[in-house]
Amino acid sequence: MPVATRIIAVRHGETDWNVEARIQGQLDIGLNDKGRWQAQRAARALVEEAIDAVYSSDLARASATAQAIADHAPQPLKVQTHIGLRERAFGKFEGQTYSAITEQWPEEARLWRIRDPDFAPVGGESPVQVLARVARTVDEIASHHLGEQIVLVSHGGVLDMLYRLATQQSVSAPRTWELGNAAINRLLWTPEGLTLVGWSDTQHLDGAQRDEFGA
Repeated sequence: MPVATRIIAVRHGETDWNVEARIQGQLDIGLNDKGRWQAQRAARALVEEAIDAVYSSDLARASATAQAIADHAPQPLKVQTHIGLRERAFGKFEGQTYSAITEQWPEEARLWRIRDPDFAPVGGESPVQVLARVARTVDEIASHHLGEQIVLVSHGGVLDMLYRLATQQSVSAPRTWELGNAAINRLLWTPEGLTLVGWSDTQHLDGAQRDEFGA
């Protein structure tokens, strides 16, 4: 069996725009109070893991989540940012709510909803382009850490593509998997591709979250 890189993939903590169902894309929106709490909880959940490196999107909501994880690692780790881990670029959709997009651009909203593989909002990326970017980025990072375990902190669109790559599902297949904020997801990477190990572990967010945030 080829030597693998173990990947812990984490979506950033919550932002106010997540709550508002507003498209963030590559706009640099920071964590809200709950998101910062989620980042700390994810960090504590991983505190006993042997982590060799932490990589993150360079957008603040991801890098702040990654920094919490790096700060709790058994040995000091520096967060390494990579623009290939950025959220999908949504062009003119960025900053808009889902309802506003449907109202202003009904045909483009339809293509987005049906997951047309080649549809890209003006100034944005198509699902096919995002899939290729994510595959290329993960190959680049993971190939430098064979036999090690790394953390990748990114965004819902990137995590979605990691799941599709690992399960060999097309970009237009309906999504049936969760992409929760600060959820812990596990994959194996070899030069042959990704394999899914575990997905959407949110046990670390249970209990106290309901008390503090009414969730």
